[in-house]
Amino acid sequence: MSGWSHRSAAILAACGFLAYPHSYSVGGNAWNAGSIRNVELTRTLNAMTALRQFPTCSGNIALYGVSRGAEHALLVSCLAANEGSPELPQAVACLAAPDVVCGAFDARSYRDHGDPGWQAWDPADRAWLWRGKSDALLPTTPIPVEAFEGPMFLSAGLKDQTWSPQMTKRLEERRRNAGQPVEAHYYSDESHIPGSDGENHHHHLLMTFLEKHLTAI
Repeated sequence: MSGWSHRSAAILAACGFLAYPHSYSVGGNAWNAGSIRNVELTRTLNAMTALRQFPTCSGNIALYGVSRGAEHALLVSCLAANEGSPELPQAVACLAAPDVVCGAFDARSYRDHGDPGWQAWDPADRAWLWRGKSDALLPTTPIPVEAFEGPMFLSAGLKDQTWSPQMTKRLEERRRNAGQPVEAHYYSDESHIPGSDGENHHHHLLMTFLEKHLTAI
């Protein structure tokens, strides 16, 4: 959803955070959404390194994403943790995250389910790369959320019809079973993207989480 990451960054900046809207999609811009196909996730690690070099950056970074952006944030953090990368974020926050790797997505051909021209994802079409390879990122592969040892914020609307909120509940359960820190919130009257009141509530919880885990380190 083109432009929403810039909106989120503006909200974060208004709350006092140094925020950078990372455009990870292929071929998109602020007005037109790009595709999520063969996206090299380590570009995000490079962006984090650059962000830490800003004089106004404390060095403490969180990754925040919504929907496919949440999938992106989880994958970057957990894959980097798996290989022992020194470029880990201090915290991760997600709204409406899937618990498995999803297939490639092209906004130009997107249709709502049931619309003429709707097609299921092709599992041969990969969304993500890690150091140039996608073999470990096949669609339906569980995201290794147990690997990241830092604090994790998970949230979902219980009326979400895009990703089942059960995905977030499974992520929470796997984190707790692994003894990893997790803060989970479920919004009873909200869908995939919260409405105005729901979004205000979500942002209050999100900012409280970020203030706790970024400014107290």
